[in-house]
Amino acid sequence: MGRLFGTDGVRGLANGDLTADLALRLSIAAAHVLAAESTGGGTRRPTAVVGRDPRASGEMLQAAVTAGLTSAGIDVLDVGVLPTPAVAYLTGLFDASLGVMISASHNPMPDNGIKIFAAGGHKLDDDVEAAIEAAIDGGVAPKLPTGAGIGRVRPVGDAAALYLQHLGTALTQPLDGLTVVVDCANGAASEVGPAAYRAAGATVIAISAEPDGLNINDGCGSTHLENLQKAVVEHGADLGLAHDGDADRCLAVDETGAVIDGDVIMAVLAVAMHESGELVDNTLVATVMSNLGLHLAMRAAGIDVVTAAVGDRYVLEELRTGGYSLGGEQSGHVVFPGFGTTGDGVLTGLRLLARMAQTGKSSSQLAATMTSLPQVLVNVRVEDKAAVAAATSVMAAVADAERVLGDAGRVLLRPSGTEQLVRVMVEAADLGVARKLADELAETVAAV
Repeated sequence: MGRLFGTDGVRGLANGDLTADLALRLSIAAAHVLAAESTGGGTRRPTAVVGRDPRASGEMLQAAVTAGLTSAGIDVLDVGVLPTPAVAYLTGLFDASLGVMISASHNPMPDNGIKIFAAGGHKLDDDVEAAIEAAIDGGVAPKLPTGAGIGRVRPVGDAAALYLQHLGTALTQPLDGLTVVVDCANGAASEVGPAAYRAAGATVIAISAEPDGLNINDGCGSTHLENLQKAVVEHGADLGLAHDGDADRCLAVDETGAVIDGDVIMAVLAVAMHESGELVDNTLVATVMSNLGLHLAMRAAGIDVVTAAVGDRYVLEELRTGGYSLGGEQSGHVVFPGFGTTGDGVLTGLRLLARMAQTGKSSSQLAATMTSLPQVLVNVRVEDKAAVAAATSVMAAVADAERVLGDAGRVLLRPSGTEQLVRVMVEAADLGVARKLADELAETVAAV
């Protein structure tokens, strides 16, 4: 078996790559690795928090995951349809040995995924993922309990209320007087997202908030902002917020309909936290994909930027290592370690709205905190992404492009974490220059 875990759990075509059988075996393996780790081999009855997004295949996969966990002697706390950050939070709140979120995030409905959290709601380290995969690959069936040793399943009826209460503790300012349009992607935040913003005092217009199992991320959410842009302008709203299928992301739209990406959101929130004294060591954690404009804006504000690899798990590693208080990605994953162990789109939206309420500034005025340099990204499908990225001809082409750009831009070429793609990204002060260099590099990559 090849490596199962990607940058964020195990993901694939539901009932194709990601079958009920795989979900069963994965959950049994995770139970044995993580339950033993959290209990220290003791006799305490381990528990697991299990949630999902509303896509249809989640019902099948949750049944398989629950069967695997209970067969391994784990009691399952079923929290139903909730965002990924809610499952992570509840894993810690209930002192569970592990948490499982069944979601493919922003991917189309036919896909699904299994995200596993360790005790405390933390993302898994690479060595733990390797141990789980080794347990699956070992081919030796673990000894399973019988009789009273089999795990039980308990629905947690107040799971959403507990998560909403938690979000309320992170709010820095009432949102009275603000009108927000929320695109819920017909996903996991369709109920708790609007409820959280209303509880904070905002007037909420919810769109794409009627999941039917089939319409998740379908022309809506953080990967399709057109409907949100239109709705914000039509309703004269102060801000638009877009979540993805499992609501660990948040992108925004200002009152004019212009997009506010994750970099801009981080810039706004970093300055706010810097002013309030919340920004530990005056440091923001971003990724290599963040726009050069973010670095320039933070430098002007007296804020340092630590750069991590792409993926919120790597942002989290840097946050934990440095003890920092804010980090995230251009895609809209924003992490507040003081309030959660993973990206939380609803929390991000609340904090962005709170900054508007605190300053009295419009969303477009706040977005002017940073100016993004033109950025061109080209995905090139290849046979062997690692070999292509390391090819001599490719490395020489990157060096040539960097010489052309000098200090006024940058080049990033990296293999995808989930597909056989090499991603070519070029930033420059001029869009035409960025596009020309990106296209030339993509041709070189494709020719290897």
